[in-house]
Amino acid sequence: MEGAIFEAIKLAVTKIPDDVVESLQEAYKKEDNPVAKFNLENILKAVEIGKREQIPVCQDTGTVTFFVEAGIESPYLREIKEAIASALEKATKEIPLRPNSLDVVTNKNVGNLPIIHWELVNGDKIRVAILPKGGGSENCSALAMLTPAEGFEGVKRAVINRVKECGGKPCPPVIIGIGIGGSSNTALKLAKKALLRPVGERHKDKRVAKFEGVLLEEINSLGVGPMGMGGKTTALDVKVEIAYRHPASFPAGIVFQCWAHRRAFLEISSNGDVRIWQ
Repeated sequence: MEGAIFEAIKLAVTKIPDDVVESLQEAYKKEDNPVAKFNLENILKAVEIGKREQIPVCQDTGTVTFFVEAGIESPYLREIKEAIASALEKATKEIPLRPNSLDVVTNKNVGNLPIIHWELVNGDKIRVAILPKGGGSENCSALAMLTPAEGFEGVKRAVINRVKECGGKPCPPVIIGIGIGGSSNTALKLAKKALLRPVGERHKDKRVAKFEGVLLEEINSLGVGPMGMGGKTTALDVKVEIAYRHPASFPAGIVFQCWAHRRAFLEISSNGDVRIWQ
């Protein structure tokens, strides 16, 4: 199991998913700003080098976040937490990953420690989503505790303002995840989970899907552009996830992901078979 998780981490940090690459290529084709075109060209070169040389696409290999859907009948429930930690330790040494976990009080570097979000589900399979998240994009995360009267217009205003404030800090073109509803921590978790959906995939609720499209268009009209130096493409996509909310609250979590949108998935069946994909 540790070996499979290691391979999934390696896939995530060395190969940008095809849907993201295709979106970057499309942005390059339609761009007429020479500086933006130059930045996108270099981004695509970095993507190709990482894939070809099997090395991390970006030097900031991020905080590695794991979303684990654990089947309550899986025989590997006792092992999965330790396997994730061991695989990440091995990946840090062998891929290698930049050691990015520091003690908040002492500032001592302890390598890389995983952040794990758990969800118990029916069945006997364990599914793991891996999301390495760089510091630049993570620093632009935000929580807007809106009033119900502000609603989706308030969310749009908060997102647009945050994109303007951050400019080139999250290394655009970005993918923005938005979580609406739930509690404050739920909204931010939903926003981060939203990043796991493929670029171009719209929400199953048509009203939410329309909102995603409107936000993407407005963000790209700002002209922030690749690396914050101007251009047509500030965001490759916007993803929204929703949850039920309290009558008095309208929380919105906003999470940025940089152009190096790294992700991988694996599934462990009850007989030990493993499937890895992006």
